[in-house]
Amino acid sequence: MKVLITGTNGQLGWELQRTLPDGFQLFPFDHSQLDITNALTVGHVVHDINPDLIINTAAYTAVDKAEEETEKAYAVNAQGAATIARAAGNANARLIHISTDFVFNGLQSTPYMPDDTPHPVSVYGASKLEGERLLTDILPNALICRTGWLYSTHGHNFVKSMLNLLNIKEELAIVADQIGTPTWARGLAKSIWDLIAKPEIKGIMHWTDAGVASWYDFAVAIQEEAITLGLLKKEVPIYPINTKEYPTPAQRPSYSVLDKSDTWNMLGYTANHWKKNLRNMLNEVKNHENA
Repeated sequence: MKVLITGTNGQLGWELQRTLPDGFQLFPFDHSQLDITNALTVGHVVHDINPDLIINTAAYTAVDKAEEETEKAYAVNAQGAATIARAAGNANARLIHISTDFVFNGLQSTPYMPDDTPHPVSVYGASKLEGERLLTDILPNALICRTGWLYSTHGHNFVKSMLNLLNIKEELAIVADQIGTPTWARGLAKSIWDLIAKPEIKGIMHWTDAGVASWYDFAVAIQEEAITLGLLKKEVPIYPINTKEYPTPAQRPSYSVLDKSDTWNMLGYTANHWKKNLRNMLNEVKNHENA
């Protein structure tokens, strides 16, 4: 099976390459090699490769910057998704598109189901939702996978930022009233390869690790695990603060936990708890440092 992946320099694209199962011929493209906002180039590339499957991980993910760069966010997350969908349709290729928990407003207090009505509160969330809608109109059989709070040993993310800050700061204040689920990109990548084996699955599905946490909980767990593994030498005080004490250009949902039960039933297994996967990722960091 020929698989074309966009956005391979991102966390998920990188992990998809690392977890590639046997039986797939991979055609990976990062932004410099394939700009999904360029419809002509996308059309030519997809036509030439004629893939069986396209996994679109390319996205504009700078949540705060998107408030200023609205056109750019929509060009990538909405029009870019539509461009990929048209190319996939022309090639008769299956499409898996990655979306986000930020399509919801966070006012709910129970995990969001795939068919719950989205109400994004940021340009980033709105642009991703528009991408979902455009893509579905063009290619109704596409599979949209929403996830959130991704991290990996690759790229920029909360875990790597915390490791750096905990190493140089005397104390930290972390937001404690935004709730979601930290998700190791490796686990998401493996689940996507498993979903590919089920061509009947389409529409919107949710995937994150199991459990819930605030950013404060996540930071505390990162420090605890990192000290246990010897990645940090000392414990730094971490204080919980509320969102009002840490204003950002973009509003974020206060609660963006996704209900994954349908996805887990389809795959026949549940995701690891986020703390277990955090430990797995930090072990990878440690092994890399010791290599």
